[in-house]
Amino acid sequence: MSSMNSVHTTRVLYAMHRHTMRPLVLLSNDDGYFAPGICAFRDALATWAEVITVAPATEQSAASHAISLHRSLRILDIEPGVHAIDGTPADCVYVAFSAGTRILPRLPDMVCSGVNAGLNLGQDTFYSGTVAAAREGALRGLPALAASMEIPGDVVAAAKLASTIARQLLYAKAGEATLLNLNVPATWNGQMRACRLGRRYYEDAVDIRRDPRGREYLWIGGTHVTHKDDPGSDTDAFDLGFSTLTTLSLDLSSRDDVLANAVASGGLSP
Repeated sequence: MSSMNSVHTTRVLYAMHRHTMRPLVLLSNDDGYFAPGICAFRDALATWAEVITVAPATEQSAASHAISLHRSLRILDIEPGVHAIDGTPADCVYVAFSAGTRILPRLPDMVCSGVNAGLNLGQDTFYSGTVAAAREGALRGLPALAASMEIPGDVVAAAKLASTIARQLLYAKAGEATLLNLNVPATWNGQMRACRLGRRYYEDAVDIRRDPRGREYLWIGGTHVTHKDDPGSDTDAFDLGFSTLTTLSLDLSSRDDVLANAVASGGLSP
């Protein structure tokens, strides 16, 4: 079924049944189906929706939007309504949509992802498997929410907030491609701000080692992260104790096409 037909079908079903049946939410994450965040989110969503969880069998943090094209995948049925895929977060949503009624009884009304253990502020959204799972739903024409929280923090409170936002998003944008990104600080002040993405600066590090047989191996990625003052950004609002909510665009093309036009027309000298 094409994406356009899927969107049309979803809108028709939602219009027909919104007053007679509970919405169906597809829930995923990148921490794994067993993570406390996704369990709390599922419980919170289940107060108003039917929830089907399809999440990675193992942690897939920073998997971004990778799809497993060159190896087979397996579906693990954990319990009724909870399934694990031995792949990436995007794999999970892809499989759920594409496997007929093997997992989903009908097309979902929205896709949620999280609650992630750790923040997804600023350019974290490019690396995040949590955001990618929600984005895969939005790319299929549905409202989608990615939710993350600072660790340690109150996972139940974060899940309740995410559930409330998800419900509002569903009823405002039913059948429309929309992607929101939520971050909840550990010392949340009880308020929320709509923000644009800020910029975080990570320590770049490569730790090169030798195994017991003398072969080289390495770990990448530093642990230290900073950001500069940037009024109106999610990083600034987060520092002030606000939960942050950002609308993410599915169109990565720049509105400023002066450079591309110049290059395409041969207007730049070597």
